[in-house]
Amino acid sequence: MAKQQKTAITPTRAEDYPEWYQQVIKGAELAENSPVRGCMVIKPWGYGIWERLQRQLDDRIKATGHENAYFPLLIPLSFMEREAEHVEGFAKECAVVTHHRLEERDGKLHPAGELEEPMIIRPTSETIIGDTFAKWVQSYRDLPLLINQWANVMRWEMRTRLFLRTSEFLWQEGHTVHATEEEAVEETLKMLEVYRELAEEVVAMPVIVGEKSIGERFPGADMTYSIEGMMQDGKALQAATSHYLGQNFSKAAGIRFLDEGGELQYGYTTSWGMSTRMIGGLVMSHGDDDGLRVPPKLAPKQVIILPVIPKDEHRNEVLEYCRELEKDIAALSYDDEKVRVSIDARDIRGGEKSWQWVKRGAPLRIEVGPRDIAEQKAVLYRRDQGPKDKEFCEKRALINRIPALLQEVHENLFQQAAQFRDQHIRTDITSAAQLREYFTDGDEDSLKGFIRAPWCEEQETEATLAEMKLSVRCIPLQQEQGGTCILTGKKAEREAIISRAY
Repeated sequence: MAKQQKTAITPTRAEDYPEWYQQVIKGAELAENSPVRGCMVIKPWGYGIWERLQRQLDDRIKATGHENAYFPLLIPLSFMEREAEHVEGFAKECAVVTHHRLEERDGKLHPAGELEEPMIIRPTSETIIGDTFAKWVQSYRDLPLLINQWANVMRWEMRTRLFLRTSEFLWQEGHTVHATEEEAVEETLKMLEVYRELAEEVVAMPVIVGEKSIGERFPGADMTYSIEGMMQDGKALQAATSHYLGQNFSKAAGIRFLDEGGELQYGYTTSWGMSTRMIGGLVMSHGDDDGLRVPPKLAPKQVIILPVIPKDEHRNEVLEYCRELEKDIAALSYDDEKVRVSIDARDIRGGEKSWQWVKRGAPLRIEVGPRDIAEQKAVLYRRDQGPKDKEFCEKRALINRIPALLQEVHENLFQQAAQFRDQHIRTDITSAAQLREYFTDGDEDSLKGFIRAPWCEEQETEATLAEMKLSVRCIPLQQEQGGTCILTGKKAEREAIISRAY
């Protein structure tokens, strides 16, 4: 019997996928649970990835004409009550502030100073931003108003999981006002494409772009669109959303403007967002049984140089060689930025150090020892390959290859994820009975993937899916054909993606 190869992460994906996910986050030092229930502490390597996501997305947001602003954390309860469907959608998740000070009594602190009006810690900011926009928008000349906010939000989740679903998380939320419905819909789809580009070109995560069903629509929106990625357990992850809000929030907040004919009109609004959930998507799209694999455009450090010093007498020589290598690599550019390279000269065992970077997912590792210096060489490891696969390289040739190597790693990660997704999309399931049988064959965590099938879009059928612990993830914008609805047998104009989901 062949000896089973030991992995850096236990359990493996096949053994226990949910626990594997937690162990990858721990091993990669991305985040940890905080003393506050449902909240997380994002550690430097995890926050470094978030900063890279921020920069990549923020540049794209600004390139489309939007400006950043900041709005209050606290929202008056009366603001939430203005849009009934919106507050109903978020009511069970709201954290409420009712007092404004603490008093000591009997050696303990007690809330005191009850507020005249309770304040909601923002679960999203449509209502308070709408109130502000009502002051900013007076004339058609004020439009379009294109604003983005980077912030934290609070949704009081009962069952939490790091990055995927936490009570507090970080995100950006864009909010815009337009003079016409056509302009607002165009904006909604434009930002959806920005998210697709971010996911595929930066996170290397292939996604399906589509419209949400009525049951999955953002509370108060006329239309919601999303990008949906398939994780390695076959479940869908909604990675970003873009909402056409029509005039619903404009009428609730009083966002009106004088048009060119001097008539008073309500504006058409949109909102759209991406959060730290994308890091969870990165983990589950690219992680393997040895840890995280970070696409080069997101890696806080793209190249790690590891000095191998068997004896102290070689220390200065090896470190000097590494510093020269670091300087030459740092002068290179990849993706219009200088290559992010670092020497890890910590005084710990070389094997332990190397495995730490494997688990963190650094794209390239370069080892240098005394023998390599004598031959003007270095040893290359790529995170898109096996952790022990290595290449002995001439120093100058390796330096010149670094940008191309980083791009190869990115492309390989994307292709591996795309191949996995495409292999797990079923188009041959045509009835509710087949659908039920397929998803109940095996346990709840068995790998199933996506079903792509015609769907009549009747809202009642979503309850049938919910009974199977399934949902319509999206109605893809790129349609192949209609046909007979998988759930009712009625005529269907469009196909939908049906799956389990996070």
